[in-house]
This record gives sequence, structure tokens and C-alpha cells, in this order.
Amino acid sequence: MAVIETILLAIFFFLLVILWSRRKGTFLTTWPVVGMIPGFLCIKSHNMLEFGTNILKQNGWTFVFKGPGFMNMDFLITSDPKNVHYILSKNFTNYPKGKPVLEIYDVLGDGIFNVDSDLWKCQRKIIHSLVKNRKFERYSQKIMLQKLEKGLFLVLDHVSELGMEVDMQDVFKLFTSDVYWLFGLGFDPNCLSVEFPEVQYVKAFDAIEEALFYQEVFPESYWKLQKWLQIGEEKKFTQAWGIHDKFLYEWISLKRQELSRRKAQLEEEELDLMTAFIIEEGGDQKELAKELKRSDKFLRDVATNLLVAGRDTLSAGLTWFLWLLATHPPVEHKILEEIKANMKGEMNWQEMISSVQDLDKLVYLHAVLCETLRLYPPVPINHKTAVEADVLPSGHPVNQNAKIFLSFYSMGRMEEIWGKDCLEFKPERWISEQGRIVRRPSYEFSTFSAGPRTCLGKDITLIQMKMVAAALILNYQVQVTEGYPVLPLPHKSITLHIEYCLKVRVSKRHAYAR
Repeated sequence: MAVIETILLAIFFFLLVILWSRRKGTFLTTWPVVGMIPGFLCIKSHNMLEFGTNILKQNGWTFVFKGPGFMNMDFLITSDPKNVHYILSKNFTNYPKGKPVLEIYDVLGDGIFNVDSDLWKCQRKIIHSLVKNRKFERYSQKIMLQKLEKGLFLVLDHVSELGMEVDMQDVFKLFTSDVYWLFGLGFDPNCLSVEFPEVQYVKAFDAIEEALFYQEVFPESYWKLQKWLQIGEEKKFTQAWGIHDKFLYEWISLKRQELSRRKAQLEEEELDLMTAFIIEEGGDQKELAKELKRSDKFLRDVATNLLVAGRDTLSAGLTWFLWLLATHPPVEHKILEEIKANMKGEMNWQEMISSVQDLDKLVYLHAVLCETLRLYPPVPINHKTAVEADVLPSGHPVNQNAKIFLSFYSMGRMEEIWGKDCLEFKPERWISEQGRIVRRPSYEFSTFSAGPRTCLGKDITLIQMKMVAAALILNYQVQVTEGYPVLPLPHKSITLHIEYCLKVRVSKRHAYAR
């Protein structure tokens, strides 16, 4: 009995210490055996990113988390620009994703996110040539216009006429699903329609992303045991992976047959990513490229990586943009006036957003998008692993195989970079006195990463966001429905979505009726 009383007394005092520490605001104490886990468990999930930012701020923007010694959960997290620049640029060869991350992301196979060396260089070269290709540019514009007119606008017209509320976060996810399946495979799943159909392979991809988030959050030993036993989330993951692969391999086979039949016309055809990889000769990596394009497995990996890279990041960026716009009417008014000022004569909205040159004139809209991505980067955390022991510019030692987290979310909230008004939504900070966009170093504004692995789709993504934003603002007014909390949370996803939903009511702008 005395032993039980002693244990209960110890637990009581243990909880008292946690509560006292929490009241003081510094409750990540390192305890024997369990490390910082007790304090970590006291964090409310919706405060996780803000909590991490506060911890970083209190510790000079770099912090070492100590987990239980027996669980290999120690990691270093930083948003210090000097460290970010060093890890992503100056010494990037020492900081790949690493084995622990690759084991989580094994569903990506040998795609560009997971590989290094010649295989990475070859893919990057092909993708770089593709995004500069006029055929791909025409194809991209065609897809966006098609999906705006026959997808997004049909749905918004429908809910507007019925006076319904709609979750724009879900709408944007369906919209970008259609767009990126078309970009990647030349295939239209028609996810976004008035009927909101359930598309099995798209739903399977959602389940895959949820599983990746699950594996990142929970200890490796825990999810690996579930994987071995094929229970819980890992069973769902395996089933979703099977559905995803079955569809992709069937489509790759059909795509090869289609390209073989009309080989003579390829020069005049518009270009999706799958087609580009199949027909690409490879340049300096010619032999490797030929070997890769013979592999259905490799083409499957390429398509999966594109979907992970583009689909949810674009939808998340558009969702946060729309919320900020709806809650800052003066900003919306300025964008609308800028668009009107740059529309020539009888130019309609389709002509306006089809011209990259015309979109480049929308400086204030570009600034609003940059400010949105600063505050709410679609991928808020980047993961690396140290190949060799090192010392960061901040003075923090890094052990071999140490896990590193770069917090881009926290970086957007640093007074040292953005000033005392860093928490304010202020698009003007991106515009110079001469009326041009202020270019920030990539190690301070790292939404698209930095260094050799800077996102190749940066320019395309910004163009896509401008096209959707300009078309929406010209044609609709959006009012956010009260009563739904808007909180940043990588909820069931590695992408920074709004927790739960973004419920809105939509009405047409009759002055710009189509």
C-alpha cells in the first residue's frame, strides 16, 4: 500500500510541476527518461504551430527538443535565416531528407522529392525544360480556363443561385485535383461539379496524405508496428496505396498506347508531364532518361510526386488567400481596381487571365499573394537529416543523423525579418517606392524552399494563383460565414489547411457578368 501511495504522490507532484511550468509559459522541461514529452502532451493541437513559434522566439529561433532516450525522438527545429541558408544552400549536400523521412515517404518512390545525385538531376532537368516549354504553357492556360469556366464557376453559380453556404476549402481541393491530374497525366477526373461526385482514386490519394501526416506525428516504432500487423491507419494506407497504383499503372499503359498511335503529331500537341517524360530525350542525361522512361514504376513515381507537390499546396494557398481577402475588404477593393485599370477596352476576364504579360502588371495582387504565403506557407515545416556531424551558424552542434526541422511558418512571424508589424496582413510591405515587387532572399521567404532544391514550380504556381484570384474577384463577392473558427492546422495532412472548413456565401458581381 505504501508503494501505491508513493507512486500516486509522485504523479501528483509531477502534474503540479507541469501546471506551474505551464503557467510560467516555459513548460518544455527535460525530465529523466521521458524527456520533454510531458510538456509536449499539454499542448493543445490547434496551438501547435503558434506554440512552436513562441518556443523558437524564446530560444533565439533555434531549439533542441529532447524526447525519451529509448525512442530516438530528439530533433532540432530552427527558423533562423542563417541556419536555413546554410542548410538549404551553403551545405545542402550534408542535409538531405535522410532515411527516416524517406521511410515515411516511400510512397513517392524514386520521384524528385526522394532522390539525389544523377536521378535527381535528370528529373530536375526534364521538369525545368518542361516548365519553359511553350506547349506546356499553352496547355496550362487551357486547363486553368477550362476548369474555371466548366468547374469552379459552375459550382459557384449554383450555390449563389440557391443561396447556399459552401466550404471553399473543399471546393479548392476538388478544383486543384482536376487541374493537377490534367497537368500530370493529361487525365480529367472531373472531381469538381455540382454533384460533388466521390472519385475513388482521388479519395485514395487523400488517404495517402493523411497517412503521411500520421507517420510524421507518431513515433516510428508505433506506426511500423501497425504496418506490420496491417491494422489501424496503416491498413487504410496500404489499401489506398493499392487503389492509387492500380489506377496510375492502367493510365500509364493507356498513355503509352495513345502516344504510340499518334507519334507523328506529337510536335503539335499540347504537353502534360507524363507525355513529357515519355518522349523526353534527356539532353546531357540521355541514356539515363531513356532507361527511366521505359519504366512504368518510374512514371508512376513522377506522377505521384507532382500530385503531392502541387495539388494541396495550390488549394491551401488559394483558401488562405480567399479568407484574408474576405476579412480585409479594402484589400479586395484595391485588387479589383488594379485589375480594372489594366483591362484594355472590351477585354473580358478570360483574355485578361490568359496573358502572362497582363498578369505581371497586377503588382498589388502579386503582393497580396506573397503576403498570404508569408503568413500561411502551404508547407509550414521542412525536414532534413544531417549526414555528418556539423555546427550551424547559430552555434548549435548537430550530430550525425540528427533530425532537423525548418519552420517556414515561424519564419514568417519573425520581427527580425519583417519588422514589428510581422503579425499583420500588410501587402504593402512587398511593394517598393517605385511601385515594383520587393524581392526577398529565399532564406527569409522560404515558401518555395531555397538553394539547389528551390521549387521548380514557383513561377507556375504564382501564375495559377493569379489566374484564379483575378477571375474570382472579377466575377464574385465572397462573405465568410460567422461561427466557424479559422485556425491554421496541418490537419490530417502535411499541408497547412484551415482546421475544419471555410464556409462562405457567394454572390455574383453583375458588373462583370460573363
